[in-house]
Amino acid sequence: MKLTHVPLVGSVVDSGADDRVFDALLLSGPLVLILIAIFGRTLVTTGLAGGYLVLFALYLLYKGLR
Repeated sequence: MKLTHVPLVGSVVDSGADDRVFDALLLSGPLVLILIAIFGRTLVTTGLAGGYLVLFALYLLYKGLR
């Protein structure tokens, strides 16, 4: 089974910017939120959310400068 056959993932990949890293960041955002909802605000989940935001911002900056 290909990853693009999963309904939500396939639609994001098909309509996306043909950038696997950006698509992965878009799809992992809701997963970060779900983890925070399940485990609450802990040091680990806060670090995970902060790391996600920093990674997303740095990647956008990298693509913008490139």
